[in-house]
Amino acid sequence: METGKPSRTALRVAIRRAAHQIADPPPVLDDPIALRLIGPGYENDLERAMHPVGRDFRAFMAARSRYAEDNLGSAVAAGVRQYVVLGAGLDTFAYRNPFPHLHVFEVDFPATQEWKRSLLADAVIPIPDSLTFVPLDFEHKALADGLRESGLDLSAPAFFSWLGVAPYLTLDAFRSTIRTVAQFPAGSGITLDYAFPPASLSPKRRAIFDRLAERVAAAGEPFQLFLTPEQAETELRNAGFNRIEQVDHDGLNDLYFNGRADGLKLSPVGIGMLATAWV
Repeated sequence: METGKPSRTALRVAIRRAAHQIADPPPVLDDPIALRLIGPGYENDLERAMHPVGRDFRAFMAARSRYAEDNLGSAVAAGVRQYVVLGAGLDTFAYRNPFPHLHVFEVDFPATQEWKRSLLADAVIPIPDSLTFVPLDFEHKALADGLRESGLDLSAPAFFSWLGVAPYLTLDAFRSTIRTVAQFPAGSGITLDYAFPPASLSPKRRAIFDRLAERVAAAGEPFQLFLTPEQAETELRNAGFNRIEQVDHDGLNDLYFNGRADGLKLSPVGIGMLATAWV
């Protein structure tokens, strides 16, 4: 990401989540805020995202968020009252939060957060009292310090989502973040996604990955970090997590796409996985 500029990949993800609301009824992720947030001026991008060629990608963006929010629901049922969205981008959970006692903390680079707040204002989407923005430049301040200063209680459990971020980080930055989360009290957890090493992919998967990698690099946000499922498990356990669940495209299909009348499901050509780890 370029210093002082908002994330371009965050916009692309939001456009696909918005397209899913229109093109794939009933949506896997019911998100009435998505279309309002991106606003006018992206009609051509929205139309392209609704094309059958983009069906798999927009379905994955929706399922990824749904999976994180379902795990959040489990945490809330167990008593968690703090939710931290790391690299929040244009995530909309805070504006449709169904949990009256849950406080949401959106953490992101200052430029991206400022851009999002301007989009919220343009769309006349009110900022709820249950939301705190945490502008944080990780190069200059530690995550724990930024959260503490924002009012998050580090002595109470919290749930974190960290979607679409890890592949853009260095291994050191990844380890620092998961160690910070693992220091929270028992009952805390995190849902994140990661990308497979390109050399481990089949030729078909590698072709898909290469096209995606070219697009994000052109946006100034190149992929840097790749993990196998075994490496992800090791990193999370070494950080201090006790219970780890990993789910691939087949697992997401079982959770969210079985029995759909439109046949919508994720293709088997996955290039990464989701993981949820609990303290």
